[in-house]
Amino acid sequence: MAVSSGRPVIGVTSYVEPVVRGDWTDQASTVLPHNYVEHLERAGAIAVVLPPRLDADEELVEEVLSRLDGVVIAGGADVEPSRYAAVPHESVQAPRPDRDGFEMAVAAVTARTRLPLLGICRGMQVMAVAAGGTLEQHVPDRVGHTSHSPSPGVYASHHVSAVDGTRLAAILGTEVLDVPTYHHQAVTTHPGYAPAAWHEDGTLEAMEDAAYPFRIAVQWHPEAGDDGRLFDALVAACRDFGPMG
Repeated sequence: MAVSSGRPVIGVTSYVEPVVRGDWTDQASTVLPHNYVEHLERAGAIAVVLPPRLDADEELVEEVLSRLDGVVIAGGADVEPSRYAAVPHESVQAPRPDRDGFEMAVAAVTARTRLPLLGICRGMQVMAVAAGGTLEQHVPDRVGHTSHSPSPGVYASHHVSAVDGTRLAAILGTEVLDVPTYHHQAVTTHPGYAPAAWHEDGTLEAMEDAAYPFRIAVQWHPEAGDDGRLFDALVAACRDFGPMG
């Protein structure tokens, strides 16, 4: 466990993407939307970026996480359907085996060590699949609309309602919230996790395991909005967990 001097050190998983930078074109780079870092810093944490790696097993990931006070599994591309024994829908994005392997190990290790964990969008789906759950590969096929992700590359806004009595409701309240959204997939089964928020069309929008100090996942993108309460709660839980957690 990391020894904190007041500011918890929180790792955020990231992407490897081709980036255009100055004279360099399509240079493979470790990248992450800076909003994640801004929210964590505003909440009082030190944010560190965790690059994915193809050779990441649980032993390596546990060594990495032992330096941290908490973790965020960030949003991104679809989880490969073979991870939950499904045939890919035509809408599914190209697989990212480096992220899938690394982040599934993060979910498994934090389940064992109880390190505080927040999953965001893809992160929620990774947590569900790592627990033996399954995903709905294209939500519009069921709901008949695209409100969860209406335009490519643009966050939309829709309603969610936290489930009364959950830890998420204690953080955000039970009133209907407008949240930033960008997803075409959703969690269908989630062993070990309780539903924590819903969209009005029946899509699961959050889940949690209240047996842990902090183990919450949301399907929306809080880092893309102004509401920092989830990040505040994560940082507080990391402080409480501490080096002797």
